[in-house]
Amino acid sequence: MKEGIHPNYREVCFQDMSNNFKFVTRSCANTKEMIKMEDGRELPLYKLDTTSESHPFYTGTQKSVDNMGGRVEKFRNRFGKTAVKTEAA
Repeated sequence: MKEGIHPNYREVCFQDMSNNFKFVTRSCANTKEMIKMEDGRELPLYKLDTTSESHPFYTGTQKSVDNMGGRVEKFRNRFGKTAVKTEAA
């Protein structure tokens, strides 16, 4: 392989800032900070606003559009009756 053209692919610790959840994976992400892990390794730290541990879709706290004031039902009532139904003989 040619030297000097490939990104620095290494293990990086990603940390969710809302709940301090951490996970380690390999990445090329540029980081400025380091973190000392429980096992003694010192890894680059990449801070995240949200991960699967804090996102409402993955935690089951997301609200469905159907339950938000009946907007979908209002739409169906208003525009659902305009379609003409035909029966095949």
